[in-house]
Amino acid sequence: MGSFMKTISFAICAYNEEKYIGDTLRAIIECASENLLEIIVINNASTDKTAEVSSTFPNVKVVKENRKGLTYARQAGLTAAKGDLLACVDADTHVSKEWFEILNREFEKDPKLVCLSGPYEFYDLPNSKVFLGLLMKVWYKGAQFIALFTGYLVQGGNFVAKRQALLDIGGFDTAIEFYGEDTNIARRLHNVGKVKFLSSFKAQSSARRLNAHGLIKLSYLYGANFISEILFKKPATKQHKDFR
Repeated sequence: MGSFMKTISFAICAYNEEKYIGDTLRAIIECASENLLEIIVINNASTDKTAEVSSTFPNVKVVKENRKGLTYARQAGLTAAKGDLLACVDADTHVSKEWFEILNREFEKDPKLVCLSGPYEFYDLPNSKVFLGLLMKVWYKGAQFIALFTGYLVQGGNFVAKRQALLDIGGFDTAIEFYGEDTNIARRLHNVGKVKFLSSFKAQSSARRLNAHGLIKLSYLYGANFISEILFKKPATKQHKDFR
């Protein structure tokens, strides 16, 4: 890989993720390009063995954040990171070699790019629910259509941003507990540079939240908070439920 590539810090927020975090870390390590600088797991008030499992991987740094909340954990990851780029993926999400290739290509060719994001595909969706995966693709297309007018769209568990741009906007909004945090960061980063959503920049994620909520409720929760952040600059939903 060329020396022009920006260094990458991964920040993986994890609350009671001992069942998933190992596979997520293995995927990053196995597929990483040589400009991967560090992998940080933010142990966000876990009561299980998330920290112990993460610590068994070489060159993985575990950071403790006892204030439970996704944005608290994201901010802890940003504070600990040293790379040019901060890659945020969920603790149940797997990246690929192609993911790294797209990341490096997009940031190399466009100096105005401050954030790159893409959709999820689900690796554990039951065969009986395959149609939900197809409907989720339709949901993403609808969100991308809206983004043509707003100029931004981010999938919270699959995005990479310039660390300095995140610092310039004051980091993550810790007043937001969960829903709407991705649109919030997309909207604010859009003020300092280009935010791009690519369908090909996909990550494989667990369908546990989709399975638990169902497509209609999940679409409502994410859609309502997406629109609320765009129109009113705050999420519509203050609380969320963890699925473990």
